[in-house]
This record gives sequence, structure tokens and C-alpha cells, in this order.
Amino acid sequence: MSETVRNTPPAPPKSWPFEEAAKLVARLEAQGRHAALFETGYGPSGLPHIGTFGEVARTSWVRHAYTVLTGKPSRLIAFSDDMDGLRKVPDNVPNQAMLRAYLGQPLTRVPDPFGTHESFGAHNNARLRSFLDGFGFEYEFASATEYYTSGRFDAALRRVLERHAEIVAVVLPTLGADRAATYSPILPIHPRSGIVMQVKIERTDPDAGTVAWRDPDGGAWIETPVTGGACKLQWKADWAMRWHALGIDYEMSGKDLIDSVRLSGRICRILGSEPPVGFTYELFLDEHAQKISKSRGNGLSVEEWLRYGPQESLGQFMFTAPQRAKRLYFDVIPRATDDYLANAEKARVQPAEQAMANPAWHIHAGHVPDSAHSPLGFAMLLNLASVVNAESPDILWGFIRRYDPHATPAAMPFLGKLVGHALAYYRDFVRPAKRFRAPDGTERAALADLCATLAPLPAETPAEDIQNAIYAVGKRHPFAELRAWFACLYQVLLGQPDGPRFGQFVALYGIAETVALIETSLTRTADAA
Repeated sequence: MSETVRNTPPAPPKSWPFEEAAKLVARLEAQGRHAALFETGYGPSGLPHIGTFGEVARTSWVRHAYTVLTGKPSRLIAFSDDMDGLRKVPDNVPNQAMLRAYLGQPLTRVPDPFGTHESFGAHNNARLRSFLDGFGFEYEFASATEYYTSGRFDAALRRVLERHAEIVAVVLPTLGADRAATYSPILPIHPRSGIVMQVKIERTDPDAGTVAWRDPDGGAWIETPVTGGACKLQWKADWAMRWHALGIDYEMSGKDLIDSVRLSGRICRILGSEPPVGFTYELFLDEHAQKISKSRGNGLSVEEWLRYGPQESLGQFMFTAPQRAKRLYFDVIPRATDDYLANAEKARVQPAEQAMANPAWHIHAGHVPDSAHSPLGFAMLLNLASVVNAESPDILWGFIRRYDPHATPAAMPFLGKLVGHALAYYRDFVRPAKRFRAPDGTERAALADLCATLAPLPAETPAEDIQNAIYAVGKRHPFAELRAWFACLYQVLLGQPDGPRFGQFVALYGIAETVALIETSLTRTADAA
């Protein structure tokens, strides 16, 4: 009797987007479905920020991995909770006195302080769409106001009303005594003031689809329908209701929302649906390894990142180790840029299975463009700018063309972008931090030896041969380890704690110029440094 041969699907590539996509495949197969619905959420009380980019980018990578695994369709909803009440007036907007008169009202009922849109919510929604469109994300925008007022949530809201007591029982243990005394997942909107009310719901009527409550101003009874935009939900219940109403299959969130995800998942099950597959990413840290807070303003904005590094480098940073807390500060940009360049080069020659584990493959949705190439890394350009005190791109391009005669901004547009970013980064961060030191006795001897070794080499000597010569010099002198020799080169010649592959730097800067640089350093005394 022959054995039955089972065809098992191949294991997904070893990268976290594919691992997440595999979880989603299992969910949909268990439910007999194929089309997946992804969601990202946005609170439009403020402008989109670097965390917004990270969440949408990461979700998009999982979505693309799902398509690669299954060939099935999917959608991504970018949902704006624009019915949320205005809780405080932001510090960075005009007409603050006007806004204070609308505290507590849904953001889509608050006038736009900038005067460009019909409401503050609409203004910030437009900024969100422009932000996402600028990065080329594929998504469908959804407005809570539109979904509530159009009736799209009515059936789900009636379901919440039917299960009101069960939902309250789940949430109450997570609240303090004062909040628990008046908690309801349903927030009626005051029919006169327009304020989103956090009041005790005295009576629920699932058949009529209404809730009754007392007006804090006078105590009169008010009966409000839960449908048609007359009410909204507390955000944890709102999150669960959206999952249930829309059939969301996948949504990721930050580590700070772990408990909220768990609670919203329980509410979703009470409503009769299975909560989506989730992914918890770590939060970012500032330069002092403290958690980034929007209120403290200790983070790094997207605009700031894109001044000093290309968009692809931001993608590289977001892709790497999303479940590990990472410093999000200016000094991570050069490394992220060079990591991206290295990965883009690898992706062009890797077999398909290996390429699908490569961050650049995901950043470019499986098609790394030929233009994503530079013969020089970002750190190398920074060091060149530092040595020549570059103030304009033309200065750098003069050295670059000597290193690679085919290099022009038109022929190598990515390198052209890097030159601009490197100059900005050099002016703002490298130049102010340069600290040269004088060489000690051992280092002086080694530097003099390096001078004598480099001087007779032809100008066109390959970078690898120069690197080997530098190694040989270091080995001839009593350094505890070669790392100390290269630290000497960076600190004495470049005025910084670390630097590039030095042979390539010499080939780029020029052998004669490097010899002159070394000779200058040998005249430096401890007092002068």
C-alpha cells in the first residue's frame, strides 16, 4: 500500500513581514476567505509624524508579503478618528482663542484655525493624505465622522448597545473608582453644545437604539440615538467596534497599547467577531535613551530626517528590528543610509529567496531600482566633506569625478541626493563636533611611516591596495591592536572618533592630498590640538 504524499507549502522567507503575513494567511484560511483587510489608525488632533510613517510603512510591507505568498487581493484602510473631541488647543496652531471655544467638540465640528478647510479635522486629514501620498503609499482613507454619520456603523453601534452591560463589565476593572462610576462605551454628543459627553448612561434601550442620560447643565433627561452620528464610542470600544464592523484582519500598534489591544480584543469578541492579527512594535528613544514624547518634543520629525538622509534610509531604519527599542536621533541617519545602500546592492544579485529577506526588497515592494546605487557611501561623503571643509556640491563632485570619472549628478541621481544630504549633515553636525588631537609617540612614528609608504604610490592606485598598505604600516608599529591604529587615523587626521574604510577614503581624497594631511597633523602639538 503506497503512502499518501502531502504537498506542504514552502516556508515563508526569513523576514518579519513574511512571518506576519503567514499568520494572516492562517487566519483567512481558517475562515475560508482570501481577501485581506489591513488598517492603520490616526488621531487627527495633531499632524502626522515619524511614527505615522513607521506604522503605515511596516503595515504596507506585511501587506505586500501577503500578496507575494498568496497572490490574493488586499486593502489598507487609513482610518482617522476625526470625531474625537478636541481635548486641548495645540501650541503650534494659530487662532488659539477661537479654538478654546470649541473644546470638547468633534474635530470635524471645530473650525480650521488655518482657514483652509471646513474644519480642523478636515485640515489635519488633508495633511495626513498629503503625507501618505508623498511617500507613495497605497491606501483608502476613512473618516470616522463619515462612517458614523452615514450609517455605515449603525448596525455595529446597535450591537454595542445590545451588549452594553457585558462591555462595561469587561472595562470597569481597568478603571479608577471615579471613572468607573460613570463609564459607558457610548459617548452621546450634546444636542445643543455639540460636546462629546462623558456622562453616566442611565438607561439603554436596544430595541429603540437609544441611550438616556442627564444633562449636567440643569439635570434634564436627554434621550439620544446611538446611530447616525449622534453618539461616538470611547476609543477602546471604538477600536473594537471598527474591527467588528469592517472585518479588519490585521493591525499593528505600539508597545504602549498592549493592554488596550487586549481589552479591545475582548470587546470585539463580545460583539461576535475575532479580533485582527496584531503586531506590537517597540517605541523609539531619544538621544538620551528616553522614551520619545510628542508633548516633550524630544523626537525627530520626518522633515528633519529627510533633510539629512534619503527616504529609503528612513525605510531601512523602520524595517530593522521593529520589536527592539531604538534611538531615533540624527546620529542614526548615516548608518541607516549606508545599510540601505549595502542592502540595495545585495538585492540586485541575491537569489529570489534571499532577496525576499533583504530590507531593500521590502522597501521597494520587490523591485529594487537600478538608480538606487552609489559608488560611495554616506559616511565616506561625510568624511570627504569634513576634510575639504566643503560648502557646496561642486567641491565634492570634483573629488568624486577623480575617483570615478563616470560619476555625474545626471548619471548617478542617488549619489547626487546623497551629496546634498551629506553637505547638510556636515554643516549641522560634523563640523561643530570636530575635535583634533595630537599624535603620541607611537602614532607619530606610524604616521611618518604611512607618509613614506603612500608618497611613492601612483595616483591611480586601487583603494584595496592602499588599504593593504595602511594595514602593513599599522602592523609594523607596537599598537595593542589594529583598531587603535585606525582610531589614530580618524582622531588625528579627521578630528572624529570613527570613520570610513581608510583606503577608499585615500583613493577618493587623493594620495598626495592625504600625504599633505598627515604632514600637517605631525606638526600639531598637544597644546595646539
